[in-house]
Amino acid sequence: MNTLEPVSVALKFGFLIVLYLFLLWVARSARRDLGGSTPLGAPAGHDPRAIPPDATGLYSASTLGSAGAIHGAPRLVVERAPGHDPGMIYDLDGEIILGRGERAEIRLEDPFASARHARLYEQGNIVVIEDLDSTNGTYLNEELLQTPRPLHPGDRVRIGDSEFSYEVD
Repeated sequence: MNTLEPVSVALKFGFLIVLYLFLLWVARSARRDLGGSTPLGAPAGHDPRAIPPDATGLYSASTLGSAGAIHGAPRLVVERAPGHDPGMIYDLDGEIILGRGERAEIRLEDPFASARHARLYEQGNIVVIEDLDSTNGTYLNEELLQTPRPLHPGDRVRIGDSEFSYEVD
């Protein structure tokens, strides 16, 4: 019997253990990134769609008065979007769905948009944007939306190749 055989077997089993640990780590990371589990540090029963109390984007709440409160007619202005003319204005009253689907209030002819991609709605006196578990995500000021966020004048919303700016008239 060769004296190197037990060492060889031990190295093979060690490699398999490291390989399985790596695969478990990849699966756990993918599950967390896809929203399959509660974020680290979040309390049990945490609703990932709930708006955090300090969700003011890139803005300080103290400089905006009441955290981006609506003081006029909120609207989305098309910066660039397939099938839309730049400068087109969409008034935001009530709940608005953006997407490729027929039931979307703002229809996007964008191959990167889901049928029901994002939702805009009023919560109190602010307008909130929420990604509806879209495939390619919704970006607010080039930051991927993880939770619903309030909109502030000048914010840019991007869905695929479509980009809008938020204004208050």
